[in-house]
Amino acid sequence: MTAVQAAAKPESAKTVLSLYRQLLRQGNQFTAYNFREYARRRTRDAFRENKNVEDPRRIQELVQKGLEQLQMLKRQTAISQFYQLDRLVVEGGISGKDRPGHGETVRQKDTGWD
Repeated sequence: MTAVQAAAKPESAKTVLSLYRQLLRQGNQFTAYNFREYARRRTRDAFRENKNVEDPRRIQELVQKGLEQLQMLKRQTAISQFYQLDRLVVEGGISGKDRPGHGETVRQKDTGWD
């Protein structure tokens, strides 16, 4: 390993770690549980898959691809904010509407065929 590579490695490690955190944080902005979990799983899998890459050019390519994915996630999370859905059972918490002061859960009736 040359001195240039040794000097560049800590900087690229900071960049990669920063990108990883940004991707996880952005994925948590999805309102839908399934999208949040998919973004988290996909981010972790991609970073685990490439954790042993040492070639500086390959690392730079992967960082660029990650930045493109981050921009895509930002667009998708902004769009998902327009579509609010009830929470799923796996998310925990209460689904439906709460009546203030009563502590009861009122379920919304699905519109559709009965």
